[in-house]
Formats: sequence, structure tokens, C-alpha cells
Amino acid sequence: MLTLEGKTALVTGASRGIGRAIALELARQGADVAVNYARNAEAATQVVAEIEALGRRAVALPADVGDFAQAAALVETTVSALGRLDILVNNAGIVRDALLLRMQEADWDEVLRVDLKSAFNVGKAAARVMARQRAGRIINVSSISGLMGQVGQANYSAAKAGLIGLTKSMARELAGRGITVNVVAPGFVTTDMTAALPEDLAEKMRMLIPMGRFGAAEDIAGVVAFLASDAAAYITGAVVPVDGGLSM
Repeated sequence: MLTLEGKTALVTGASRGIGRAIALELARQGADVAVNYARNAEAATQVVAEIEALGRRAVALPADVGDFAQAAALVETTVSALGRLDILVNNAGIVRDALLLRMQEADWDEVLRVDLKSAFNVGKAAARVMARQRAGRIINVSSISGLMGQVGQANYSAAKAGLIGLTKSMARELAGRGITVNVVAPGFVTTDMTAALPEDLAEKMRMLIPMGRFGAAEDIAGVVAFLASDAAAYITGAVVPVDGGLSM
């Protein structure tokens, strides 16, 4: 039930962090994977090599998914390179943190463009492909910031909350075409961003988490793989927090 054999996935923002872990986990479960990246071609090429070492096909595809035309071309190139598209993971995201009274308009606009608009851009193009197949899985990567809000993250929290609303609308519209659309909402996860936190601040964050630790990128990837599988065929419009209990 959990096998993804014969499936093809596109993961945006897959050159590092959570996106990289998702791309590798989908490949471990049998999927061929298109690895999207914005700038780090070397890291994306390394992910492709690791996927190929697992015996799966992979391709690294550059695109600014916040741009509508580039997002549409990304989906088209994925289908051209790998033959089909069964799974889309909208993972691309950035942060431009600042307190509301200090936040610049450009930082608001860029976070909403990359973190929210990209899911519309790529999701619309992918949905057209999946609708013709009468099957597909779309998983949008939100955040507990979209559930709870965070100080200094008005733009990021708004974008991640918007992803939840977008997901629910997509799920209603696409269910009749055999397409499920769900959200994974990670909590604090050990990535390059959290690794840079001062230890005293990181410890304060850990104290808020009932399970007492930050998550690993693989914790998120496993849930995404489940939602992409046939075992999750009757789940759509769901928001799955993966946060060690932080948001409960």
C-alpha cells in the first residue's frame, strides 16, 4: 500500500533541507523524482545522484516557482523528462523575518510570492496533468507558523496560513478528478536555518515542544510519502501537524 513504484513526483525547493529529504524518501518508496531548485545547482545535482543510486530516475530542474510562466514550464518539463506526473510536493519557501513595524513591503511581497503564490502556480499546472489521468496527489508544505502565528513572521505566517486555505479549496475542486490535496505542517525542524539559532534560544524553543526535541527532515518526509501513497487515498483537505505536539 505504501509503495510508490511506477509513480513520478515533482518536489519544489528540493536541493536541501526538508525538500531534499522528501525527494529522497519518495525515491526510496519507488518514485522517480524531478528535483526543482532556484539557485543551488550543485546541491540539486547531488540529490539527483543520490536518487539514481537508489535505482530511480531523477532530473534537476531550475525554476523560480513564484513566476507563473516558469512554474508551468517546470511541470511541462517534468512530464517531458520523466513521462508523467503523479505526485506534486509544493515545498519551496523562504523567510524574511522582521517585526511587523519594521517589515519592509518588499519582504512581505517576496515571501507571499515564493511561499504561497508558487503553490498556486505549480499546483494549477500539475492539476491539469493529473485531471487528464484522473489521479494524483498534491501535498503542500505549510508550517505551524500558519496554524499559530509567530512573532517576527507576519509574512511567513500569512503565507503558510494561506497555503492551508488554498489546499482546502483545491481539495474540494479536484476530488472528483481523483486528486487528493493535503497539507503537512512542520514544527521546529533541524535545518540550516534552525542550526544557526543561538543555543539559548534553541533551548527555549525545545522547552515548548512536548516531545522535547526538534524534528528531523526525515520526520516530515515520511508523512509526505504516506500522503502520496495509495494508503492515503481517502484523505483529502487534511492538515497534518508534524511538530512533536507543539501546536496542540
